[in-house]
Amino acid sequence: MKDLLPDDRPREKLRHHGAAALGDNELVALVIGNGSKRGNALSVANALLASFGGLHGLVRCGVDDFVRIAGIGLARASQIVAALELGRRTLAHAPSARLQIRAPRDAALYLMPRFGGRGVEQFGIVLLDTKHRVIRTAMLAIGTLNSSIVQPRDVFREAAIGGAAAIVVFHNHPSGDPTPSPEDVDLTRRLVAAGVLIGIDVVDHVILGEVRYFSFKEAGTL
Repeated sequence: MKDLLPDDRPREKLRHHGAAALGDNELVALVIGNGSKRGNALSVANALLASFGGLHGLVRCGVDDFVRIAGIGLARASQIVAALELGRRTLAHAPSARLQIRAPRDAALYLMPRFGGRGVEQFGIVLLDTKHRVIRTAMLAIGTLNSSIVQPRDVFREAAIGGAAAIVVFHNHPSGDPTPSPEDVDLTRRLVAAGVLIGIDVVDHVILGEVRYFSFKEAGTL
């Protein structure tokens, strides 16, 4: 970036004006560090953002996606993934007091920063105590999910081991659309029925999209 005036270079701009003064491409360029023979870090950052539809598109990508961009090798791709995960974790920072799930929105606000907008489908449960306070989150399956992979016995085994009195079931839709499929509806029905028999209440099933969610409880179908 030697062709830029000193005050226009991302590192100098950040130092003198703060991170908020930088554009998305400049922030990505700082994460990348140095450029390559094909261009400086800023041009590589521009190509990266253009390829994935802007900054928001990057959170859905992994190392294998980023290394396809000219000028980004394994090390730089890893740096970008790590920076994105750090940002996600700051949004999902655990509060000092245990969160209590009083309404579907509480569960959604807890889960969206952690698992919304993911590029692969993930299925998990939030373990709750008798007052519906969060004990912990357990991930049970990653990848293409169907009813043969996600079984009630696996869900309630994890819940029982964790001492849960109730659970919130969740998974994400990589498409970004949280509308439940017929399979989602069937799985929810089977989990609720199994929970009644076992004595562990299924409080909700939340489907996470990119910026929206669907709650079976909120929809009145649980």
